[in-house]
Amino acid sequence: MPSRVGFYLAPGQPVERVLPLIARAALGRGQRLLVVAEDGALLDRIGSALWEYAPAEFLANGRADRPYAAHQPVLLSHACAAENGARVVALADGKWREEAEGFDRALLFFDEDGRAAARDVWRRFDGREDVAREFHELEAGKWVRKR
Repeated sequence: MPSRVGFYLAPGQPVERVLPLIARAALGRGQRLLVVAEDGALLDRIGSALWEYAPAEFLANGRADRPYAAHQPVLLSHACAAENGARVVALADGKWREEAEGFDRALLFFDEDGRAAARDVWRRFDGREDVAREFHELEAGKWVRKR
């Protein structure tokens, strides 16, 4: 079960523009990250954004369906399975997956259109003392934790 589930609302911003902030923080803490989305084009956009986020300190990443997946600090995948040993998973397409509960930390990214589905996931953890829920919203280019 995850010890923490983070809900990340990014109104008006595509996930590929905001996920690199989280990836940078995770890598800075020595963590590996698994990024999951069904849409291959979205994974491609996220991969490009990670490489271009800060050219002087690019966020190395690769796809799970390509060689050396196990060596990637940020692994992009259709499946919620961390071949790279990641304990943090980012659900980039706003869709909750049961497998995310096997990670130490699960991050659900969504926009205004996904707010209702995210609320349903939030309620899923009502009464669960083993899970800490966090809600973050993007404000002025920074993730702000809300109460």
